[in-house]
Amino acid sequence: MSGPPVLFLVYNRLDTTMRVFERIAAARPETLLVVADGPRADRPDDLARCQAVRELVSHPTWDCDVRLNFAASNLGFNRRISSGLAWAFSLFAEVIILEDDCVPELSFFPFCTELLERFRFDERVMMIAGCNFQFGRARGDASYYVSHGVGTWGWASWRRAFQHFDPDMRAWSDERKGDILARVWPVDEVVEYWRTRFDETYRRDVDTWDYQWAFAMWRQGGLQVASNVNLIRYIGCLPDTAHTTDLRAPFCNLPTSPMIFPLRHPATLERDLTADLFEFYRVFLNLDDDEAERRSMQRPLTT
Repeated sequence: MSGPPVLFLVYNRLDTTMRVFERIAAARPETLLVVADGPRADRPDDLARCQAVRELVSHPTWDCDVRLNFAASNLGFNRRISSGLAWAFSLFAEVIILEDDCVPELSFFPFCTELLERFRFDERVMMIAGCNFQFGRARGDASYYVSHGVGTWGWASWRRAFQHFDPDMRAWSDERKGDILARVWPVDEVVEYWRTRFDETYRRDVDTWDYQWAFAMWRQGGLQVASNVNLIRYIGCLPDTAHTTDLRAPFCNLPTSPMIFPLRHPATLERDLTADLFEFYRVFLNLDDDEAERRSMQRPLTT
């Protein structure tokens, strides 16, 4: 596959890593970047598990330029993924990004490649998302819709967008006093939800990196272009997973569908608020389909 590098973020799960790596191998990117976190000091089994994963990803089965960035010790989600992304974007102006529990449909790669080129110089667009949480609902008749969501389970972005990312969210203490969230989410309960999440992240009560990326995007008014079919199967809903242990979560193991080419582009880059609110209620509040759809149409405006 000619085109942008693929960044593969891994840790210690050989089974899920193998499944994702098989899809990357089928796509045959010319450049493979691998970022791995290190073993935890209090988990004796981590060393062997991390080494098994590193052995796998260090030896691609296709001819490519492989570059490795392995942590000597455990950095955690925020520090490892943040530093890994920074490393990748220091080397390349645009990158396709996959984690070790996000299995891509093969058309995900050309989808990202085409849109990275199309929006390369359009600073309104900050990311391309392959995951879709509309549960069969098509949002318009184009191949993708425009969103203020932040779909980081299989995505792509540019150095120009990542430059706004701060893993410490240092600007949040000042922005919290303003209307940054209300500008993006004109619904009181959504604003309150994200204010609480950002407060927790700023205090480092949670070890994450994607809330910081959401903050960076919303602070810039940045958009994502999101696939109108699901191109990523999330297989990380496992009992021993740090973040997603609920096997009944609505986003677990969603089936994928191939993207149809040539891509159909929307006439304008206009955010689909209904789609974003449906995703919020369905995924973040875990409401059922009917209730999530009802509430996404009500849109009680903030005062």
